[in-house]
Amino acid sequence: MHEMSLAEGIREIIEDQARRHSFARVRHLRLEIGRFAGVEKEALAFAFDVVMRGSPAEGATLEMIDLPGRALCYDCGETVELADRLDPCPNCGSGKLMPQGGDEMRIKDMEVV
Repeated sequence: MHEMSLAEGIREIIEDQARRHSFARVRHLRLEIGRFAGVEKEALAFAFDVVMRGSPAEGATLEMIDLPGRALCYDCGETVELADRLDPCPNCGSGKLMPQGGDEMRIKDMEVV
């Protein structure tokens, strides 16, 4: 379950930011996750609760924001949203697509005290 290591990475970022900006607690954390990031949200929520014990984010609420998959179509030249990585271009039906986003995961913001 790589979601546990993702949660550990989030904890490291939170602890580093707590030292840099002198905050004691995280109340709410918003995390952006791309459709193609391969993250199981339920597993990440469970891992987040476990890994954050004893950290500034213990008891924090986790909000996960879905980001669409995007690709550039070589045939029509448009950047399009995709439901699945292997879908054809929804505009022209071409399969000649270059991924442009949707595999990212990042902390959008945190509510801290």
